[in-house]
Amino acid sequence: MNPAVHNALEEASPALDAKIIPVMREAITTVQMVLFQRLKENISQRSGQYSEEETIRLAGALVNNLYGSEATDSQVNRFARSHRELIEKELRGLSSRLPELIPHITDSLRMQTLCDNHEGIHSIPCLLLARELGLLDEERELPLPSTFMLSVRKLGAATGLVKPMQMRPPQTGQETEE
Repeated sequence: MNPAVHNALEEASPALDAKIIPVMREAITTVQMVLFQRLKENISQRSGQYSEEETIRLAGALVNNLYGSEATDSQVNRFARSHRELIEKELRGLSSRLPELIPHITDSLRMQTLCDNHEGIHSIPCLLLARELGLLDEERELPLPSTFMLSVRKLGAATGLVKPMQMRPPQTGQETEE
């Protein structure tokens, strides 16, 4: 791993407030959901050989593999075990098929590592896998948690997963309290 990235992760970890970790994890999950959604669409468009269920299982297995998580659906786990080569092939082609998601994948994997590190979980292997697959932009600066959450909110709104943030109109000072 790039020493600058490793140092940035180490330096940022103690600064994380335990109260922010659940919100960060929610943002990470939003990126995973967007990735899942885009993978399903991409797989369906590229290949008509998979049923809808197989496409869903393949997309789920790809996201789980990339983020180092275990699927709650046993069918996805079974599919992943029996289609190991396909999953590896799909992961290797991900950077060229969905390049617009690389910044979000990079940030979410780094934030996941920070949250995990704060909670005593070792998840650096996810970053190493992403780097090997060309899904980790090591030149990208580590965003502040608030910047990360805002960018994910914008991504989620653009894909319809979350409602766009509404800006409050500026107060004019003419309102009176009653």
